[in-house]
Amino acid sequence: QVQLVESGGGLVHPGGSLRLSCAASGSIFSYNMGWYRQAPGKQRELVAGITSNYRINYADSVKGRFTISRDNAKKTVYLQMNSLKLADTAVYYCNAPMYGSDWYGTSRFGWGQGTQVTVSS
Repeated sequence: QVQLVESGGGLVHPGGSLRLSCAASGSIFSYNMGWYRQAPGKQRELVAGITSNYRINYADSVKGRFTISRDNAKKTVYLQMNSLKLADTAVYYCNAPMYGSDWYGTSRFGWGQGTQVTVSS
């Protein structure tokens, strides 16, 4: 079972940037991978997804500000976050859908600890 470890979160001011990393313990090259976030009192939501053949989709709220990428050789998925807003504050997780691009269906892997992103003035 592949384990996922998220890192790179922190405290930033509005307008700041962070780069998150999701390191996998095993190969991920054949999997679609997604970054999700969960803010207090809210449901977990998909922020960005990247398929095994590099098709990308973003939540409307982050389009133009966030960039997802993957390095299969390093078994790592990244999320570059620019122009951060207060509303981006959440715990960020990565995972893979069990079935195709069913991002909100069954997850392929267990959920990691996530990485906290706090945007505050």
